[in-house]
Amino acid sequence: MIDLVMNWRQAAAGAAALAGGSVVLRATHRPRLAAAATFTQESGLVLGLFALWQLAGSVSLLGPTDALNRSRWIWHFERVIGLPNEAAVQRFFLPHPLLIQFFNLYYDSLHFPVLIATLTWLFIWHRDAYKRVRTTVVLLTVSCLLVQLLPVAPPRMLPSTGMVDTAILYHQSVYNTVRGFDPDQLSAMPSVHVGWAILVAIAIITTARTRWRWLALLYPVMTSLAVVVTANHFWLDGIVAALLLVLALTVQNATRTLVARRRLVVADDDAHGLGEHRSDDGELARADDRAAQ
Repeated sequence: MIDLVMNWRQAAAGAAALAGGSVVLRATHRPRLAAAATFTQESGLVLGLFALWQLAGSVSLLGPTDALNRSRWIWHFERVIGLPNEAAVQRFFLPHPLLIQFFNLYYDSLHFPVLIATLTWLFIWHRDAYKRVRTTVVLLTVSCLLVQLLPVAPPRMLPSTGMVDTAILYHQSVYNTVRGFDPDQLSAMPSVHVGWAILVAIAIITTARTRWRWLALLYPVMTSLAVVVTANHFWLDGIVAALLLVLALTVQNATRTLVARRRLVVADDDAHGLGEHRSDDGELARADDRAAQ
């Protein structure tokens, strides 16, 4: 399978080039070029975030033994709380090669392009919503990357799950073509794919006005199914990503509330100060009139 994904160095270079281009375009002081500079600036930000994600995927604080131990703990914890068995879900699809290959391609190819397409749509037609969603993307991704610094092996690497590495089975793996460990494969917790998919659905449903917008709910559902069928993530990986998204949204809402309150206080203070200033001017004017009389 051909891997067309940029590594972190290529993504970082692209982000730097876009940022530099944005500075040059703004320096021209031409309205159209300044508008283009905004687009290149935002594109550089997203690409830089992708570079950070790629870099974090190659770094881990502990080795593969700890990653497997955490993976076993997640597997047993899911059984305790009664989550569906991922192996049983995968076994349902394994007899259907075309479906498995579809899920492999889905897992490998859709997450970043769909996010970029959504951000582009918002940037062009819903700029206010774009700013809010872009900030959420940054907060969610950074929080996921921080959690991923503690390595967790995916279920396909844990023999006790009985799950099959479907990407290797059909020669569609974006990792090494042989079984083994590398840091980029030990970032199963949380699932950024699921987190981004939920955010995309929220952005579409809260911004679009067509009744068809509710079909966006299928995207996180299909993504959650794909990451499990391909044995790349546990259910809990997606649940934790959803919780981090809730946390990011909560932080944003709290920040907006605090900023709005601060602006009201400043506005009240300014209005009060202006009133006192006018009162003082009136007193001075009356004093001048009395003196003139």
